[in-house]
Amino acid sequence: MSARAPRATRSTALHAGAWWLWALGLAAAASRTTNPLLLGLLIGVAGYVVAARRTDAPWARSYGAFLKLGLLVIGIRLVFAFFLGSPIPGTHVLVTLPEVPLPEWARGVRIGGRVTAEGMLFAFYDGLKLGALLICVGAANALASPARLLKSLPGALYEAGVAVVVAMTFAPNLVADVQRLRAARRLRGRPDRGVKALLQVGLPVLEGALERSVSLAAAMDARGYGRTAQVPPAVRHTTTALTLGGLLGVCAGTYGLLADTGTAYGLPVLLAGLVAALGGLWLGGRRSVRSRYRPDRWGVRAWLVAGSGVAVAALMIWANSADPAALHPPAVPLTAPVLPLWPAAGVLVGLLPAFVAPLPPRAAGAEPGQEAGERARARKTPAPGAPHTEPYTKESPQ
Repeated sequence: MSARAPRATRSTALHAGAWWLWALGLAAAASRTTNPLLLGLLIGVAGYVVAARRTDAPWARSYGAFLKLGLLVIGIRLVFAFFLGSPIPGTHVLVTLPEVPLPEWARGVRIGGRVTAEGMLFAFYDGLKLGALLICVGAANALASPARLLKSLPGALYEAGVAVVVAMTFAPNLVADVQRLRAARRLRGRPDRGVKALLQVGLPVLEGALERSVSLAAAMDARGYGRTAQVPPAVRHTTTALTLGGLLGVCAGTYGLLADTGTAYGLPVLLAGLVAALGGLWLGGRRSVRSRYRPDRWGVRAWLVAGSGVAVAALMIWANSADPAALHPPAVPLTAPVLPLWPAAGVLVGLLPAFVAPLPPRAAGAEPGQEAGERARARKTPAPGAPHTEPYTKESPQ
């Protein structure tokens, strides 16, 4: 592997699964802290990698939508804390709203009342944590091609492939249609912002995005995607039990690792679930009757990208166990958060993909491997005004 990152082609393109593992590692790290400085650093790391390595494909433009969604989540959390109160007691009263009397069965819920600075700060920390999770997932959507990721699905998951295609391509197509229709309205001199413009654009956008996703799924089904071979019933039942049990174990183990309590049993359950799920996927692969054309390779750069995300998550989990106060600054009393040194250095490990991942192709919207074809066609096409140099054949005039 050379020190300088190569340009992405069909053979050197990074595996889409590596991008998702990297992004999920950042998301796991974000779930372990409420420190706004660390969460802001995680968002900055994800944004820098996306800016350095995303292409101009339509699905790569969805990162901005996830950023706006994260800001919307923070705003909604603050609005709820403002009008519905917060469980955090505080002494710094910002404003006192008229309180609505509620019946006895709604004890513990209030509308209005005192709004404290401590409660709003706690709501901001909580909303920023969820917003960082959404932004990390948006980074994976902007960097990993949905089609290439779907092509790498194991054979046991082929039956769900059509649904996965619709789910994964709907959001990128939605963002692309919104940008296209807004540009068309601007060219016609019509407003592209506001509630009226949103209502006029909303239905065509939803219809177009869903129609393109369903068309892609129908094309895959017409090409035999999801068809399976006959296997003995015992193998089929064993595959189902291992896959479902393994996935449940992975979910339970992941919850144990991400929660504040349950770390002791989280790792063993996660490893057992992974082993069972991999065994089920391997058995399920025997039902596949199709072959992959040019399968994506999991090379050294994919290991580095995925490993950087896993390292960020592992370092944050270790820091949460060693010094939980630094990762969870208190809202009571009001104090300025402090940036812990070692967790911040661990977050910076997530910048590794910006230097080792292959450079995106220059052609707008081109998949890896298309740029070489464009250059080959350009060499065959004479420049304007150049002499005609086509070789002589019987059909060519003299």
